[in-house]
Amino acid sequence: MTPTSTPTFAVVGHPNKGKSSIVATLAEDERIAIGATPGTTRDAHRYVFSIDGEPQYVLVDTPGFQRPRAVLDWLQARATTASERPQWVAQFVVEHASDPRFHDECELLRPIVEGAGILYVVDGAKPYGPEYEIEMQILQWTGRPRMALINLIGPGDHVAEWRQALEQYFSIVRVFDAVHADFARRLALLKAFAELDESWRPPLERAVAALDAERERRQQRAAREIAACLADCLRHVEHAALDEAQDAAQQEAALLTRLQGYIRRREADARDRVQAIYRHESLTRDEAASDLLRGDIFTREGWDLFGLSRRQLMMSGAVSGAIAGGGVDLLLGGASLLLGAGIGSLIGAAGAWFGSGELARVRVLGQSLGGRALQVGPVTAPNFPWVLLGRAWVHHRLVAERNHARRESLSIAMAEADHLMDDLPESLRKAFAAAFRKLGGRDADASQQQRLEALVADALQLDQGRRE
Repeated sequence: MTPTSTPTFAVVGHPNKGKSSIVATLAEDERIAIGATPGTTRDAHRYVFSIDGEPQYVLVDTPGFQRPRAVLDWLQARATTASERPQWVAQFVVEHASDPRFHDECELLRPIVEGAGILYVVDGAKPYGPEYEIEMQILQWTGRPRMALINLIGPGDHVAEWRQALEQYFSIVRVFDAVHADFARRLALLKAFAELDESWRPPLERAVAALDAERERRQQRAAREIAACLADCLRHVEHAALDEAQDAAQQEAALLTRLQGYIRRREADARDRVQAIYRHESLTRDEAASDLLRGDIFTREGWDLFGLSRRQLMMSGAVSGAIAGGGVDLLLGGASLLLGAGIGSLIGAAGAWFGSGELARVRVLGQSLGGRALQVGPVTAPNFPWVLLGRAWVHHRLVAERNHARRESLSIAMAEADHLMDDLPESLRKAFAAAFRKLGGRDADASQQQRLEALVADALQLDQGRRE
């Protein structure tokens, strides 16, 4: 291996010890099959982790050892000195390439004899056994740089005994929970890789720097998507010709349903985009009613969890400019009593949890060709943008820190939390409140959306700083 080549690591070990989970996490690839049944991986697969098309490192997911005792016996019968051992390991792969008995061993040893470093994975939740020593000896015979990773798959804890055994065969031993490792732990592991071979240090240091820079870019892109969603939902209106022969309240209800439908779809689209930014395109979202993040945005529970408290709404100035009570802005007279009754019974119930008497503004407009049109929107409830922001903030936290070995649906348990947006610094809350008012105004322009994007980026960065 030359100093300019891409560092390559073969992830090897006993079957069903989390090898594929480690590869999925470090390669940020959710397509990698992960299963509880031994033998999920039968052939070696290379996964190149790239940023902007530039390869940073390569991980090779390999099958587990199946007949290590037979392999070691073959090697010991031929190698007479330590210096001969690597060449006899390579010869074993050549001679048994077509032997189905040693298919898995050849698959896992081939990338190693071709120059890959070794990441040996064990399950620290299970007791250490002497049978693993045979595998360690084979890997030691390759002469390649070696690191052992103690993965924690179950509730047991046998890390100490594993560490004592592994340190006899591997220069570096690390505990690494493949399924729950956050960004900082992944970076720490990459830095440890650089200690295995001096020639890997420069490219791996570049990879760590590239990952740090990529994380900042992802956060900025996510802030842009969240800000665009907020702006679209704050500005959106629904129109329909007013049918004088039909009940006005029913027509208002239908338009309100359309407005709410647009907001739900726009929020879902923004979440899909944020997940794509973090390479989680296939991540499913649990729609269980008990999961508040997955629940509908138009719920009392959502207001209590994600929005501002009434006190903070007043302190931030978010209420100013909002329509209170049953205020209906009618440009034409003659229908105010009819429409006002409809708003009180239909829109008021949906909007009360936002902290005002209605969810969205309702207007009756004259049309140039005659007749009248009904307009619902934009949303004027003062807590609405805070709830939407809070949901996006929590979703981003889950996605940004989630690694690619996890396969369960995205969900969150925050039963003890209350009014998440109250935790923002006062200066940031006031800046958001001003941005929300300007975006909802008739003179909103691109500069106000850019200002909102910068504020969202500040909120996401603040959340990251607290977790680190």
